[in-house]
Amino acid sequence: MKNLQTILTQITQLTTNIETNYPELYRSLDENPMTIPSVNHPHIDATVMQEYLENLKQLLWHHIETHKTNK
Repeated sequence: MKNLQTILTQITQLTTNIETNYPELYRSLDENPMTIPSVNHPHIDATVMQEYLENLKQLLWHHIETHKTNK
């Protein structure tokens, strides 16, 4: 498994890419259930952040695929 710093770097790069190239998707990231913890003090570790990174990748892939087929 990757270390937390590597995962955070990838998350930052991916969100920057989304913000720059897919602003319509970036605006909706705050609405993503993955970003809303269900407890007051959630446990954050490399596994949780890796899941979040994978979720971001899936959102971007879905967005690209949806808009590609709608053109």
